[in-house]
Amino acid sequence: MLRDLAENFRPVAPPQLIDNAYSADQHCRLLQAVRDNGPWPLIMAENFKTPEEVIATTSGTIPEGVTLTWDMIGLNPVFRGYLARGGTCFYPEIEDCYYNSRFLELVRTYWNCQYAEPETFLFNIQGPTPIGGPPHLDGTVFRGMTMENTPLWLLLTMAKSCLFDQWRSKKGQVIAWYYNGGIGGGFNCWPNGPSGAPFQINAPMWGRAVVVENEMMFHHGQATGPVAQRKPQGMDITTTFGADPEDPTGWQLETFGKVNQKVPGQEMRFLVHWGARLFRDLDDFKLTYDHRDDISHDKAINMLVDDMKRRGVPFEVPTDPLHDNAFVGLLAKVYDIGGPANIPPDAMDEAA
Repeated sequence: MLRDLAENFRPVAPPQLIDNAYSADQHCRLLQAVRDNGPWPLIMAENFKTPEEVIATTSGTIPEGVTLTWDMIGLNPVFRGYLARGGTCFYPEIEDCYYNSRFLELVRTYWNCQYAEPETFLFNIQGPTPIGGPPHLDGTVFRGMTMENTPLWLLLTMAKSCLFDQWRSKKGQVIAWYYNGGIGGGFNCWPNGPSGAPFQINAPMWGRAVVVENEMMFHHGQATGPVAQRKPQGMDITTTFGADPEDPTGWQLETFGKVNQKVPGQEMRFLVHWGARLFRDLDDFKLTYDHRDDISHDKAINMLVDDMKRRGVPFEVPTDPLHDNAFVGLLAKVYDIGGPANIPPDAMDEAA
């Protein structure tokens, strides 16, 4: 049954490739904003408070009697920062990149919707890196429950359960890459469901982008850069990525003041993720902004609890389910829908 749920994850339309997502000037300003305002945390540190929350968003379960630590999770050296959220761009010098008429038209056409609003603008930045974890789904949002008021693990659990589709927001992204390295660095996705053939976008990818619905499509990044440099020594959950003060185009990983690794500009992979919410028409827009059919945390938890009871899952409802690691781990196990097994060999660490 859970594998059947996984097959529901197909984007509203096939991914659409575009080139020259940003002008050379826009790319320069985006990168400068990242250099000027770092260093930036690991994606894991930015999105999750505990290792159990990570498991709840991916595929896999926690063995009985095992207490998770960050070391067990395996920290990939991929880092993240936000350039805008909601209606606010954090850096005026890149406002034209966020309030982007071209991107708005692209996602409206992709969804066949009348209206779109920019929702989020983030980036991933990295040097040489192992494969980007198992194929995963991005965090969706629901009417009444968003990234601003709900932990990511719960949003993803709700999505994987397929119990909340009537509240799920329509979302679209324009995801662009800048990577000129010679090894790996591409993007794999499964637009025809996890049992379908993977679609690959391979490097070099300088300004190439995809218009897509990543919340409903398994995807991950390929391994990147020289194998010997993919696992910097001394990293922990506090490691950051920022500009190298000794190199105007270089970068560095740092942990508690100690430099773990220097990354030359040529080996840096920069992903820029622009996202919008879509509304079919004015009635659809009003449904969201009138809040007349929102879902609440309590309702969502109660629906998950009722579903687990129907499945015959033994458990006790915690007093604080949003912050109970055991409950988070249980949800991760119950709604482990798996993912693609047909991962292309050139995405793996051995492919170099």
